[in-house]
Amino acid sequence: MKARFFLLLPVLLLTTACVAGDDSDSGGMSKVNGSITVEAGQTPGDANTVNGSIYVEPNAKIEDASTVNGSITLGEHSSAQSANTVNGAIKLDDGAQVAKGIESVNGALTLSPGADVGGHATNVNGHISINDAHVGGGLETVDGDIDITGNARVDGGILVHKPDNGWFHFGIDRVPVVTIGPGATVNGTLKFEREVKLYVSDKAHVGQIVGATPIKFSGEEPPAQ
Repeated sequence: MKARFFLLLPVLLLTTACVAGDDSDSGGMSKVNGSITVEAGQTPGDANTVNGSIYVEPNAKIEDASTVNGSITLGEHSSAQSANTVNGAIKLDDGAQVAKGIESVNGALTLSPGADVGGHATNVNGHISINDAHVGGGLETVDGDIDITGNARVDGGILVHKPDNGWFHFGIDRVPVVTIGPGATVNGTLKFEREVKLYVSDKAHVGQIVGATPIKFSGEEPPAQ
């Protein structure tokens, strides 16, 4: 996850939306202003908007979903190749799948039970919640808190970046909280380039930890913070 990607993403999305117009007849949908709903049974295509959210209905299929100012939600058992936004959350409902990665700058990332992301899950600011779900390419953030709960599995580790002038980040003085609950697994290196509070259940399984000292806890939740 590079700062230059986030600087270029709004321009790329705006160009795509303005050039493409509404191409729903070919299976894709593009807008400048307005939200997009992808219904089950539609021919899979891209969904692009600048000012609006994207909702993929349960059991629907889509290629790439991208917006600048808006959230992206994948309904139960829906699927996409990728999901990207700048200012907005990304949520995968039960059993939803993203083959590649999900990325937001300012927005939460939420994976419900049975959801699967084949690639990375990345943001700069916003809560990351992986509940009984799977991420194949690791987690990255700068200021976001992370909760990995249930029988969740994260392959590819965790990377919490050190803030610098190249990031769109807030909360410089706050310390992110990372919680890995009972039954959760994080394979790979957990690397922290800045101070964090890292809580690891005595029933969790984690890889090598670099840059933080884990606070072990028993029970379902860590001690009150």
